[in-house]
Parts: sequence; structure tokens; C-alpha cells
Amino acid sequence: MREVVGPSMSGSLGEHLQRLLPNGRGVWIPMDHGLSGYPEDGLDRMDAVIDSIIAGGADAIVCQKGVVSHQSTRTGWDGFVCHVSASTAHGGENSQSKVKIASASEARSRGAIGVSGQINLGDENEPEMILDMGELTTEAEELGMPVLGMVYPRGPNLVTLPNDITSGVAHAARIAYEMGCHAVKVPWTGNAESFRKVCSAVPIPVLIAGGPKEANFTETLEIVRYAMSAGGAGVCMGRQVFGAKDPAACVRALCEVIHGA
Repeated sequence: MREVVGPSMSGSLGEHLQRLLPNGRGVWIPMDHGLSGYPEDGLDRMDAVIDSIIAGGADAIVCQKGVVSHQSTRTGWDGFVCHVSASTAHGGENSQSKVKIASASEARSRGAIGVSGQINLGDENEPEMILDMGELTTEAEELGMPVLGMVYPRGPNLVTLPNDITSGVAHAARIAYEMGCHAVKVPWTGNAESFRKVCSAVPIPVLIAGGPKEANFTETLEIVRYAMSAGGAGVCMGRQVFGAKDPAACVRALCEVIHGA
């Protein structure tokens, strides 16, 4: 496999984190959805959409490894994060059971500056996902690569405590932190009070997921403002950006809220 040598492959972990999360904040656009299910609006014109997202000022784009290889070579951009977890809509009862399909070393060789992995809390195969995440953070530590943990409390065996106003989201963030992730992506909890509990549970940046493409983007920006006021560090928002008519405009609007510029 080719070895990518360039700005994204040099530097310390701290420098890589500053590149992806400047001053601890980030506008990340995940585009890993095509493996799970396709067709998906926006992914059928991926080159143009990625160019638009980069032009808008995104800090990172999260893709599966084959896409990282193609896009890092095509664009020369240094903000790709390789998502190493996978499952498909055809998996039946196991459709939410993610498996690890790449190592941090492979992700680096394909042109990624960081990696991400997913755990679905309460899934029947949660232990395997936890094991995969532990393996990923160990690999990434040796290479100085930042790790994003995408952790969702969504499985049939999910247990939430009666006094947990976050419905398991704070625990999701805590799991990512305790496993060695440098940032975590979690669902929005619905209000600033409960999301503040999530952010106070960990000392790492907390990024909120974007939700369905059909959501009103103006309302989404308002949610981002609430999240930031509660201690959030930004977004990891996919469909609402890459499925939009003007992805660059969406990214610029998010940057204005998150980075203030």
C-alpha cells in the first residue's frame, strides 16, 4: 500500500489535534454513509460535494477508507479522518453491529490524519465494538493520530439510570473518553441543561450529530448555538451538509457559529 508523505502525515499528536480541532472546536462533516446504505443524496456527486465542503472551511471530513484513498490523492487536502467501523442496512438484527475494517496504520497510509470508530450502546454485539475501539485507540496512540469516538445509546439492551436526564448520552461520552478517544460524537439531548451534563462528564471535545437531512437547517444552527453555550465543541454533521444544494454555505454558517468567523 502506498505511503502518503506530506503535511497531514508529519507532526505530533498535539499538532494533528490543533489541525482538526483548532482551539478545541471543530466543524466535521462525516460522509461515511454510503457503506451503510445507498443511494444517498449528495454521495452520487462526491467529488463536487467534497470540494464544496473544503471550500466552505470544514476542519475535517470523515470517510470510509476507500474514499479516503481516492479523495486524499485527488485533493491533496490534509483534513481526512478515516472511519473504520462498518455495517449495512442488509444485516437484519445485526445492522447496527459495527465491525472494524481498518487499522490506524492503514488509515494513515491511505492519507488520513485521524481515525474514528463507532460503538452502539445496548447492541447485542456491544462488547465486540468496545474491543474494536480499544484496539483502535491503542494503534492510533502509537502513531500520534487523533481518534474520534462515535458513541450512540441506541440498542435494545440499553439501560439508563432514573436520574440520568441525558438518556445515556453522558455515559456514551464518558465511554469514548475512558477508552482513549480525543473527541466524541454524540446525539443532541434536546436541551442545553441536559447537554451541559454531557459536556461536564468529559474533558474532551464533544461534537453533536446532525440528525436527519429533512431537518430545517436554520433550526439546526440554533441547536448548535444551544450546544455551544452548554459546553459543546462543535458538530460532526453529515446529511444536512452533504445533501444540501450548497454544502459550502452550510459549512460557512456552521463555522460562524462554532469558530466565530
